[in-house]
Amino acid sequence: MASSLRIPLLLFLILGLPTFYSASDGDVAEWLSWNVRKYRGRAALQAQAVVDWKLRRAEAKRVVKRVSQDGTGDYTSISAALDSIPLFNIGRVVLSIGPGIYREKIQVPVSLPFVTFLGDPANPPTITGNDTASVLGRGGKPLKTFQSATVAISARYFIAANIKFENTAPHEVGFVGGQAVALRISGTKAAFYNCSFIGAQDTLYDHKGLHYFNNCFIQGSVDFIFGYGRSLYENCYLNSVAKKVASLTAQKRTNASLESGFSFKNSTVSGSGLVYLGRAWGDYSRVVFSYSFMDNIVLPQGWSDWGDQRRDSRVFYGEYKCSGPGANTTGRVPWARTLTDEEAEPFLGTYFVDGDTWIVSP
Repeated sequence: MASSLRIPLLLFLILGLPTFYSASDGDVAEWLSWNVRKYRGRAALQAQAVVDWKLRRAEAKRVVKRVSQDGTGDYTSISAALDSIPLFNIGRVVLSIGPGIYREKIQVPVSLPFVTFLGDPANPPTITGNDTASVLGRGGKPLKTFQSATVAISARYFIAANIKFENTAPHEVGFVGGQAVALRISGTKAAFYNCSFIGAQDTLYDHKGLHYFNNCFIQGSVDFIFGYGRSLYENCYLNSVAKKVASLTAQKRTNASLESGFSFKNSTVSGSGLVYLGRAWGDYSRVVFSYSFMDNIVLPQGWSDWGDQRRDSRVFYGEYKCSGPGANTTGRVPWARTLTDEEAEPFLGTYFVDGDTWIVSP
């Protein structure tokens, strides 16, 4: 019976289902070749792709709900507006959020897909909180990093534009439990436009799923972009406020078959604190920077294996045509990669996140 359940590779790619490849530690060249071939197959399909039919239906059923603290909208809080949305809605619900500071802990559950947070680009609203991993929650137990988020998105097809997500808890060097997430994105097919993510330790939890960030400002100190996500960051500004040497990313790819990884394109790395571009939270951590400006805050070594040398032959840390004083690869760790045109190709467009089928404007 199992033989009758074969699904062609073409269908896997169209549906965005995972395909797998497992490379041995020394088989990097073959892995790179497979990755490029896979990208080309996906790109060819997406050239003919149609928008995800669930998304197309949702966009046709778009409704707008206005949130304003001064009482001129439909709701005075974001939480109240979310509560008004029917469970498992099939239409796009745009929450047009007025200017102001919203002191709310927001959760968008799996049961609320197709939600958009839309702010005014001239005066974006701020959603703020100050929970940390060590704060006691219900039952007197610590929240831990996962639950520390000011805003947590578990739903699919989420969009945010012109919103500031903030966690004001400071980073205290040496303090245990200071992780303080501004936003956690756990839902797949999520896009963020012109948003700011402000925090210190663990600002943006790019937890899992396909994500696209465009023209976003991300500020933090330690591991301030981290998680399992497969995400493209395009035209983003990454601002380090580290008080001691820290890491910009901590990407957690735990085996060679996971298609997760972070790609940063046309972005800027700057700020006041020295950083590694990434450190290996997972044994097969994958991060690529392309066409990006790196200021002198980037350490010459560039990358960290988090003290586990076994990861040196497994991680995939690449740079491609970057500029600035921090982009000098002379002092890089020997296991970092300066990518060729062919090797960089899979990471340079929205096809990296299968975006041609689901990325829509806000």
